[in-house]
Amino acid sequence: MPTPPDDFVPRPWLGGGHRMTLYAWAARRRFPALPPPEARYFAVSHDTQVLAHCHWQADRAAALTVILLHGLEGSSASHYMRGMAEKAWRRGFNVVRLNQRNCGGTEHLSPGLYHSGLTADPLAVLRLLSAEGLERFAVCGYSLGGNIALKLGGELADAAAAARIVAVTAVSPPIELSQCVDALERAENAAYHLNFLVGLRGRMKRKATLFPDVYDTRPLARVRSVRRFDDLYTAPHNGFAGAADYYHRASARRVIERLAVPALLITADDDPFVPPDAARDPALGAIDALTRVVTRHGGHCGFVAPASADFDGYWAERRVMDFVAAHAG
Repeated sequence: MPTPPDDFVPRPWLGGGHRMTLYAWAARRRFPALPPPEARYFAVSHDTQVLAHCHWQADRAAALTVILLHGLEGSSASHYMRGMAEKAWRRGFNVVRLNQRNCGGTEHLSPGLYHSGLTADPLAVLRLLSAEGLERFAVCGYSLGGNIALKLGGELADAAAAARIVAVTAVSPPIELSQCVDALERAENAAYHLNFLVGLRGRMKRKATLFPDVYDTRPLARVRSVRRFDDLYTAPHNGFAGAADYYHRASARRVIERLAVPALLITADDDPFVPPDAARDPALGAIDALTRVVTRHGGHCGFVAPASADFDGYWAERRVMDFVAAHAG
């Protein structure tokens, strides 16, 4: 599909990728139109539950349901999750803010770990909700969650579940994980790298306390990078041969050509650690189901534009919900 024009204009003082990224991470937001959620636990396998915070319309069976997926070390409470939820709610959609397994204080609900390509959990949630009478879904993710959303869309090309998904969307998705880890290890990205690493190490310590027979934290003292963490923990505990194998097989780029549902990918040229190269790959232009929007500015999961009386300025959230609404049927 032809790439639509870039109509994103950043707030004047947020033009740089680092500045936009840090502002979006630190800014305090309010969501006055979002009603209190219903907390719900979904059994996605025999030994694993995931927690979601759900917002149901009065006639939930008639409304499209938007399943939201957060990024690395995020949760259902992440600001972009609540921002997307509020915009989806205003459109008349049901909203399921889904925690990846172990996230949002749920380490005790699963002996396993989440990873960047784990599509089984949102698919299980979709199928459980389908069995309750919900018929139409969109899957929308930010960062790691965006990679999962696009990967899910590619994997379901010939599955019955694909007929229930009207759209998948991804903001700042690391669709080629190895490139993103390379970028994260650059000196100018040391603060982001350390932030992720501290979160991952802390989570592993909590997991080992809960499942001491499964996890050995002694190697953690030698872990100085996300790549090393993935090599020692994420990969072997999820059936991958090592970090390189994990990055290759978990990337949405492996299956994106098989997309059979409308998909939106939004990313920025100035994203500090998700390089735009993969999204700009000319081969992706031949995928009819895929709409790519690569903006000049936006940072990582930022895309903060000037606000107005009826718009909070979070442009990507609005663009995502415009796309979903256009395909809602």
